[in-house]
Amino acid sequence: MIVAGQRQPILIATRPVDFRCGHRALALIVQTELKLDPHSGVTIIFRSKRGDRLKILVWDGTGLVMIYKVLEQGSFAWPKVQDGTMRLSRAQHEALFEGLDWRRIVAQRVAPPIAAG
Repeated sequence: MIVAGQRQPILIATRPVDFRCGHRALALIVQTELKLDPHSGVTIIFRSKRGDRLKILVWDGTGLVMIYKVLEQGSFAWPKVQDGTMRLSRAQHEALFEGLDWRRIVAQRVAPPIAAG
């Protein structure tokens, strides 16, 4: 699997899209509806109406990469359908891709040390 860059955000487009769309149409949705630059390296996850399919769109520096996954059983855990996007952590992204309930993944906040040593 292609992994998103550590510094770039990973976002879910919360409204389902037409899964007949290819990479160019999805990039246009990112640009016009989500008001984001599809060529910035941001990772956008799109959902199908049925919830058992996802498409991931990311610019890797040389071209748009589209990943398409269908779960053979069940459906992905999705946020409430609404306009806009929702940010995921890398761990949540990986759990979603595996078909796990990413909402149960909570990152611990760690304060940076005061001094090295």
